[in-house]
Amino acid sequence: MSRRTLAGGLAMAAALPLTALPAVAEQASVRFPSAKFPLGTGQVPTKKAIAVTQGIDLYDVKAGTSTDGYTVTVLMPSGRDYGKQATAEARAAEVEAAGETPSVQKVIRPSVADAPSQTVYMVRVGLWSLKDKKKAEKTADTLKDAGLKVKVDYLGDDGLKTTGPWDVKVVMIDAKTFRGSYVASLGTSVAKRETVSSMAKARHALVGVNGGFFNIHTAKALRGEPVGASVVGGKLLSEAVPGRTAVVLKGRTARITELETAVTATSQDGQRTEVNGVNRAAATDELVLYTEEYGAKTPTGGTDAVLDANGKVVALRESGAAVAAGTRVLHGNGLAAEWLFEHVFQDWTVRVDTKVVDLRTDRALKLTPDLNVISGGVGLVRNGKVKITAKRDGHDSMNMILRRHPRTLLGVTGNGSLILATIDGRKPGETVGANFHEAAQFMRWLGAKQAINLDGGGSTAMVVGKKVVNHPSDGAERAVGDALLVLPK
Repeated sequence: MSRRTLAGGLAMAAALPLTALPAVAEQASVRFPSAKFPLGTGQVPTKKAIAVTQGIDLYDVKAGTSTDGYTVTVLMPSGRDYGKQATAEARAAEVEAAGETPSVQKVIRPSVADAPSQTVYMVRVGLWSLKDKKKAEKTADTLKDAGLKVKVDYLGDDGLKTTGPWDVKVVMIDAKTFRGSYVASLGTSVAKRETVSSMAKARHALVGVNGGFFNIHTAKALRGEPVGASVVGGKLLSEAVPGRTAVVLKGRTARITELETAVTATSQDGQRTEVNGVNRAAATDELVLYTEEYGAKTPTGGTDAVLDANGKVVALRESGAAVAAGTRVLHGNGLAAEWLFEHVFQDWTVRVDTKVVDLRTDRALKLTPDLNVISGGVGLVRNGKVKITAKRDGHDSMNMILRRHPRTLLGVTGNGSLILATIDGRKPGETVGANFHEAAQFMRWLGAKQAINLDGGGSTAMVVGKKVVNHPSDGAERAVGDALLVLPK
């Protein structure tokens, strides 16, 4: 069986001139680095700086050049674009039978802090320049006609060696001179998705970026629900996935840590039970708390206990109704409904206790009005060193760790300054995005001692003033679950 290796001749990109920065930026306690760009061929990037307000600077950064082209990737029987060596060899034989010349490519997904490296094999056909995508598509059509499932791949997305280019926006917020505050926003409700622009406009924010991942595997009307902890103005609006990375915002401070939450309900008769979730769809036998911020009806097929602000049971009803302003609802089905029948009665009091624990300090957070929490996607940097917790944070796949995507990143410097960055991607020839390791390297280069990856892909958006300053990969700003907003006071 004939084989050929995909060419990897990557041209060395010429260094780009450095744009002079305003003197105010040079005097700040958080500064844009003068060192070479940490990705690609290590050239000096171009950058333009704009002073947004006292203590906040926006940087428009460009680096790298386009040398990647296209190939055709043959999918494995599993539907993935990679598999074991024997499976890849068998697929390659089918490609040869179809009259094309395949290449079996060994790919090593690098290890992360909580998951070992992984070796897989891909089958690819052909190599074309950026301008010859149609030729790649023609070969793909030939293979499809032979009964093979294939896709046209831009090699810059692979996560392997590349020269870029990269299109990056960075906001640096100086802890010494900034006088505003940081908050989380879920928009008008938990269930509804909104754009960062909409949420930023409503709060007159100076800067906004998309927040954490939201649940795309629930009912369509509920897909604004954050996957992980969400606290807005001191109120827990979504429970944590225990141990996952989050950013805790209080006033003008930001801190990255891991969280767990506990919610309990205690009836007037002294009986106590766990509340399984907050503002999300209920599974069988679960007790779920719904707050007035939910923005959707409680699930049907169960029992609702409606509580006023003091915990008094003002109504017991069949489920499937909205949560009125000034109330909370304990919804139960199955065994949880039975607990409500046995221990919750009209005009009784039910105490709902909420606890959010910082796992790095083993202390509960005080749920004061200035406390906000956004659940991150993946921890990237801890104490100045790369520490990618992809498995713990639910993203240890080949696609998430190795392949490049648009990224929204958050970092905190040694003196508490905040760094927000978006790396645009999925635009062949214009910007390639970043994988987890590149994202971690990039944030360390910017000066972050702690850093996390927020939601990315088509969700990546940065708003400064009233303008989206990056270029979302969907072609337009996507509605998302939550946002981090920088307020003027």
